[in-house]
Amino acid sequence: MIKIKTALDILKKDHNFREIIANGEYFFDYGDSEFAFSKISYDSREADASTLFFVKGDHFKREFLEKAVTAGLRFYISETDFEVGIPALLVNDVKQAMSLLAMEFYGHPEQKLKLLAFTGTKGKTTSAYFAFNILKQSHKPALLSTMNTTLDGETFFKSTLTTPESLDLFKMMAEAVDNGRTHLIMEVSSQAYLKKRVYGLTFDVGVFLNISPDHIGPIEHPTFEDYFYHKRLLMDNSRAVVVNSGMDHFQVLAEQVAAYDHDFYGPASSNAILNSLAFSFEVQGKLAGSHDIQLIGRFNQENAIAAGLACLRLGASLEDIHSGVAQTRVPGRMEVLTQKNGAKVFVDYAHNGDSLAKLLSVVQEHQKGNIVLILGATGNKGESRRKDFGLLLNQHPELNIILTADDPNREDPIAIAREIASYITFEVNMIADREEAIKKALSLTNAEGDAVILAGKGADAYQIINDQKVVYPGDYAVAEKYL
Repeated sequence: MIKIKTALDILKKDHNFREIIANGEYFFDYGDSEFAFSKISYDSREADASTLFFVKGDHFKREFLEKAVTAGLRFYISETDFEVGIPALLVNDVKQAMSLLAMEFYGHPEQKLKLLAFTGTKGKTTSAYFAFNILKQSHKPALLSTMNTTLDGETFFKSTLTTPESLDLFKMMAEAVDNGRTHLIMEVSSQAYLKKRVYGLTFDVGVFLNISPDHIGPIEHPTFEDYFYHKRLLMDNSRAVVVNSGMDHFQVLAEQVAAYDHDFYGPASSNAILNSLAFSFEVQGKLAGSHDIQLIGRFNQENAIAAGLACLRLGASLEDIHSGVAQTRVPGRMEVLTQKNGAKVFVDYAHNGDSLAKLLSVVQEHQKGNIVLILGATGNKGESRRKDFGLLLNQHPELNIILTADDPNREDPIAIAREIASYITFEVNMIADREEAIKKALSLTNAEGDAVILAGKGADAYQIINDQKVVYPGDYAVAEKYL
């Protein structure tokens, strides 16, 4: 529940209140200021007389609001007066308003949980899974990740956004509290700050994993500077921070967090890897000792250190960290299958140039034979990835490359493939149907040293085509079918 008077007080304190107006008439005292809304929503189809409704989105239409008024809506919050006969509480930023009022409506669940957030171009999901497995040893964590979400520690469901809209986020937090959860682990995207989804939220620990150009395009970030800036906002909204000393532009972060309670990890830090093997690593510093790990690759070992350092600040013991890291597996992250001929199949979510480069490096360290790569690029978003992929692959003429569909949306997957191929000076194959591409790739291996890399989709069991999620078995399932 939230009263009109309470909502006004919160908005005024945030300097976000403009006025209450209806059809050009100003209201200096909105009727029954003690009236309390029992629902809160940004979906006009859910709105009625008891709903505090927010108008958001570039494509919101006046007719949506008119239908809600017909259903009984008596009040709405917006940046514009739509003149539909009911009072509009006008604000300068409706997304800021949504976040602050959602906190109040759901009883400030963020104050009843220890909050851990991961940001970075890659590794957020893997690090979040490490943290979840560490904290569940002695605590009761909930998890909001790109891959899966759990609010009770047992039931997992597929996430829609990396970081949910604020109204959904605080509703989930409240449910986690009701389920007896003590901690919440989140992935916080650059979009979360760009779109104000976590406005006003302070995290107990914020972790910055890495940065490389991504999510740059007409509907995302206009420049790398804008992308990096919005990533860094997590540092300013965390009580303590953990930062990768080996990341690009580390000095920018080091200066930013110098006055904060912080830990650095990675090369030239006190929390560095001393010895790295395929399934174990030795580390110095706060997590000193040898740790077993199921996910191959030094970058995954560094993700485990980042999660361990963060969890140490949230009440985890060294024993919890050791056990949690050893237990962690992540759907669609470095999952490995073996064909009858001994060749390996690697399924990984690597979906930009930097993460693909690291994936290739890890696989080629272990597999010395014929390497077949299946790759695509998303349609209508992240267009810069296509050039990044092409330039990277042009450095690997030893690969057998098949370009295929990866969430083509409203674009032709072969046209996307041709754009990637335009940066490659040797011949590559193109097969629009991803399942057919995988079937072909597996048929090209012969021996134990060979490998097929299925990059991009991870554990996603759909293809985004014409703005719809079309059912797709998933790379792992398709690979199993044709082993």
